Amino acid sequence: MSPKITRNVTIAAALAGAILALVAYVTPGYTGSSGKAPESESSNPPIAEEVDLLKRVTRFTSEFGMTGGYRAPTSVERAALVEAVSSLFDGNPEEARTRLAELDYALDTFTDKASGRRFAEVSDAAARPGSANRGWGRVYVELGERPRWSVQVPHPVADRDTERLGVKVLRAAPGGVMVLAGAHRTAGKSGDDAADGAAEDAADEAAGGGGEAEGEGDVADMAHRTDSVFHAVIAELTRRGLPGIQLHGFADDSAPGTDAVVSTGAGDAAVEDGVRLAGVLRGKGVTACRAWATHCKLSGRTNEQGRLAAARETRFLHLELSRSVRASPRRMAATADAIASVTAVWSKSWSKS
Repeated sequence: MSPKITRNVTIAAALAGAILALVAYVTPGYTGSSGKAPESESSNPPIAEEVDLLKRVTRFTSEFGMTGGYRAPTSVERAALVEAVSSLFDGNPEEARTRLAELDYALDTFTDKASGRRFAEVSDAAARPGSANRGWGRVYVELGERPRWSVQVPHPVADRDTERLGVKVLRAAPGGVMVLAGAHRTAGKSGDDAADGAAEDAADEAAGGGGEAEGEGDVADMAHRTDSVFHAVIAELTRRGLPGIQLHGFADDSAPGTDAVVSTGAGDAAVEDGVRLAGVLRGKGVTACRAWATHCKLSGRTNEQGRLAAARETRFLHLELSRSVRASPRRMAATADAIASVTAVWSKSWSKS
């Protein structure tokens, strides 16, 4: 080959290299002939959005009204939602996202600023602006962890600040799932009935009764219904053997001299857990009535999720807190710490199984 031809080939190769470099520079996602992304891009996945979980939850519950905003789901809707959420419990968030979208539900993921834990939020997309709210609630699941226990909030807003306590509890131990009701407990009643039923002490429990039967108007009272998304999700967690604690509130004059009522509901599988919780509460200055050892008002024996847990011999705690405790940030923090002494044990026992 002559020097002139060689020089021309060399110049052409150089120009081709320069053109390829220019394309790589101006073309997003260009990987070159190797087909591999640059090391700096492939080794740094997107960072999850950071949010304040407490603000996210309270912003949602602040929109609850005492009437309206709840429609009972059909059995088909309940089954479909449980199937979708089960994919999330099994560690398949993208599969869950696809199934939930078909039901007008959304799955968002984020990192909670306060705890540094990553969560998935299952929310009713129909509750967003411009849509009719079905009031079916939300589910929060810690990502990267096997679900090991649950905290249940059936009466947010109606039992004031139980939703706040639920967030504190969820943050405290790995593997938590929070099931949060999506409407005020009187949302399914008429205006007059809602006013009568909105008293924080929940007269049915304060009197030791079982509350209204299904079909008598309390369709949004999640603790006494079995035909809700709230109950269906907890039923799935119970089927999987996960222990759970349910949070409630009462007016001070419903149980004078008592700060809290710790109960195992209709069963007795969680007596050891109840003893631990009551003992730690007492050490923190929160006096608790122990329903397995003595008669206590507000013992939650008619609670439907507790009945299900009893039938399956799964550990279940029902915790009632006075308004004085819930109104005090210091005592609420102490209560959350006490509950964490139980959920931490649940978390460790499941991590070894």
